[in-house]
Amino acid sequence: MPRYKCIISYDGTAFAGYQVQPEKRTVQSELEAALGKMHKGTHVKVTASGRTDAGVHAKGQVIHFDSTNALPAENWQKALNALLPDDIVVLAVEQVADDFHARFNPIGKEYRYRVERSPLRDPFQRHYAYHYPYPLDLEAMREAASYLIGTHDFTSFCASNTSVVDKVRTIHEIEVKEQGDSLVFRFFGTGFLYNMVRILVGTLLEVGSGKKKATALPHILAKCDRQAAGKTAPGHGLYLWEVYYPEN
Repeated sequence: MPRYKCIISYDGTAFAGYQVQPEKRTVQSELEAALGKMHKGTHVKVTASGRTDAGVHAKGQVIHFDSTNALPAENWQKALNALLPDDIVVLAVEQVADDFHARFNPIGKEYRYRVERSPLRDPFQRHYAYHYPYPLDLEAMREAASYLIGTHDFTSFCASNTSVVDKVRTIHEIEVKEQGDSLVFRFFGTGFLYNMVRILVGTLLEVGSGKKKATALPHILAKCDRQAAGKTAPGHGLYLWEVYYPEN
């Protein structure tokens, strides 16, 4: 049975998250509903590179599914986009090897987090950026970020209710960049724990506002204690930007 890989983008505002949940609107449920229509009511399971929480957006989420329908990739894209709601779009479709797996094959992921720094809230950004109108020391934040680069146990930056045992992850790059009135955080690494990026952002904002020192980051990592890190930044500022796979 052919396997297809799709790159999708979605506005997470009206979703309860990516994963199927009873009685709630999710990205996965909309994708599987569209595929069900294309398969005359037969359920087609969709597997993603990872879950996103309520309100979190995606510019380059990756999914895969198997199908008995032998359609060219461009026809899959057109058909799915015709059936999906306006807040999900399929950017690309390709047939892949049977052993391709959207969740288990990635070698890297990039997330971005957007902070709106204007004095007044922008009503048109309220679902897409975290409004934080307070003074920030960007150099202190960049220094703090430098301590997070590399392979570490990120227990302090993971939601305490996760079932994941191994919390060692590698971050290759963290960028803190000004874009007009906005501040964009870019994280690139091998993988991320539940709420990890949002906790990293919340902690860096506390450094920038003077609540924590940049030099405290190594100690926060070493404590392996969620209480040692900063608050979890809201979900609506977060974007799953790109998922990287080995080249064929």
